[in-house]
Amino acid sequence: MKRIITIIGARPQFIKAVPVSKELSKANIKEILVHTGQHYDYAMSEAFFDELEIPEPKHNLGVGSGSHALQTGEIMKRLEPVIIDERPDMVIIYGDTNSTLAGTITASKLHIPVAHVEAGLRSFNRDMPEEINRVLADHVAGLLFCPTNTAVKNLKAEGITKNVYHVGDVMYDAALQFSKKARERSTILSKLDLRPGGYILSTIHRGENTDDKVRLTNIFKALNVMVNEMPVVLPLHPRTDKMLNYFGINKLVEKINIIEPVGFLDMISLESNAKLIITDSGGVQKEAYFHKVPCVTLRDETEWTETVEAGWNILADPSTAEKVVESSRRMIGSLDNRGDIGEYGDGDASKKIVEVVSNV
Repeated sequence: MKRIITIIGARPQFIKAVPVSKELSKANIKEILVHTGQHYDYAMSEAFFDELEIPEPKHNLGVGSGSHALQTGEIMKRLEPVIIDERPDMVIIYGDTNSTLAGTITASKLHIPVAHVEAGLRSFNRDMPEEINRVLADHVAGLLFCPTNTAVKNLKAEGITKNVYHVGDVMYDAALQFSKKARERSTILSKLDLRPGGYILSTIHRGENTDDKVRLTNIFKALNVMVNEMPVVLPLHPRTDKMLNYFGINKLVEKINIIEPVGFLDMISLESNAKLIITDSGGVQKEAYFHKVPCVTLRDETEWTETVEAGWNILADPSTAEKVVESSRRMIGSLDNRGDIGEYGDGDASKKIVEVVSNV
């Protein structure tokens, strides 16, 4: 029986792994889950395992927080003996986190083939740690599974054409699989006394925003303007909470409906019923599109350019609060001239991935 190690360590990776893990099981492939511990509190990790019915990881490296170098190095240090002991035929990595990079380097140094799910994404901003992680992972991995044609073209531009597959987006697979369950089980709207289509959902967590006092202040000033037009709900990321207090601007959250981080099913419910989503998350941008909810992305660029081209997403650099407010009001307006994105697949990306993995 083929043996595969799957390395996950952050919320989006847990979600992406679910549909792939199901297909691996169907194909009679032994999967060994390794949780790096990059997201280490219950609301950001274990809750997702419980809710999404992911098997308990065989190995939890328990790395926790730290600088990029410290976290990446510690994952590599703790991961190496696990790979040596388990002797997998392949390692699967997801996305663009420090867990992604650490898993890629460690496996490749041990001459274990690496498959990168969500390969080829580029923001073309090397100041983003995620961009460094994804570029390096793509140049080392032996199998590259791309969610879009744009990702395939990005790899080709870097001279990578061998073992590149456009399979679609595993996040879309997960959204399709769990939307029905969210409608049946989530009670988050009633708990928060929210009306479908009557609120704005926001998520803020990227260092480029949280660690910059001007940008973070402008984002929350903009949310305070929008809250006068409809309620704003914000599941507060631990990093954002920390920096609001550090900069002494925590009073800016007083009018906003701040809640603890939520599980995936509650997040699907919040996303799919929102009038607008304001976020700096790559995954939430796509989830907004999956649920046909307009989105304002608080970044200078996005790796998910298709969502912008189709009219469902707009970039709003938070250098001023006015720019965020203007973009938000524009996206709340007419839904005309918003198209469909076909290249994310038909919900069968995971099946295509496992078909390739089974035959190498």
